Amino acid sequence: MNLRTILSGVLPDEKQRYLRDSFDVIGDIAVVTIPPELADYGQEIALAVLSLRRNIRTVLARASPVDRDERVPGYEILVGSSTVTEHREFGYRYQLDLSEVFFTGRLSTERRRVAGQVEPGERVLVPFCGVGPFVIPAADRGASVTAVENSPAAVRWLRENLALNRVEERVRVLASDAFSLSHPAGAPFDRVICPTPYGKDEILDVLAPMVREGGMLHFYTFKSDRQIPGLISDFEKRGYSVLFHHRCGWVAPGIGRYVFDLRKGE
Repeated sequence: MNLRTILSGVLPDEKQRYLRDSFDVIGDIAVVTIPPELADYGQEIALAVLSLRRNIRTVLARASPVDRDERVPGYEILVGSSTVTEHREFGYRYQLDLSEVFFTGRLSTERRRVAGQVEPGERVLVPFCGVGPFVIPAADRGASVTAVENSPAAVRWLRENLALNRVEERVRVLASDAFSLSHPAGAPFDRVICPTPYGKDEILDVLAPMVREGGMLHFYTFKSDRQIPGLISDFEKRGYSVLFHHRCGWVAPGIGRYVFDLRKGE
C-alpha cells in the first residue's frame, strides 16, 4: 500500500502524476512536499499519510524554501498541533523543533557508518553540528568532541540532547560560526565530521589546518555525478587521500549529497 494507491479515486486522474509517493519521517512527524498542482488536496494527502504510518501524530507540508544560512524550511501544519518531536535512531534520542532547526532522518545509516570508525580517546570536531546526530554517537564511542553550531535554537536543543543521551561530559559546545574557527582547544583533531550546508564548500579551507597529519575528514557536499571525478582530483591535489566516497541520496533533480572520507597527508 502506498500514497498513490490510497489516493486513487480521491485525486482527479489528471492530478495523479504530480503526487510524490515518498515522505520524510522525523520522530512522530511526517514531512511531505505538495506541488502547486495539488495545493487543494493537502488534507487528503495528510490523511493518507496517517493511514500508512500509525505512529505519525503530525503531518507538515514544506511551505517555503530552506533558508541559506539557517537551513530551516517553513512548514504548514496539515494535521496535528506541534512541530516538536523526539527522533530515535540506533539507540540515540534527539529532541527538536522542526520549526526552529534543521534535521534529516535520511542520513541515519551514514551517521552510523561514520560513528563506527571513531575510536575511544579521539579528538573529534563537528562543525554545523545541529542538534547533535553526528556528535552524540561519536561521544558515546569515547571520543572527546568539539561541537560547533551557530543557531541559538540548535545549540539549545543540542545541550538538551547531550544530557538526554548522557554524553555531555565528553562534548565541548562552541556556539559560534564554523567559519570563524581558529585553532580551537583540542586542535589538531584526529577526525573532523563536516555535514556541510549547501554552497559552503569553502569551509574545507578553514578546517584543513585543524586536522592532524594522517587524520580523517568526513566531508559532505552537494554535487552532480559528473562533478565527482574533478572533485576527487582536487582533493588529491590538496594533499588528501580519498579512501571512500558515495552518494547519500538525492536532494534535487541531478544533485546528490555526497560524502568523501579523506585522509590528510597520507
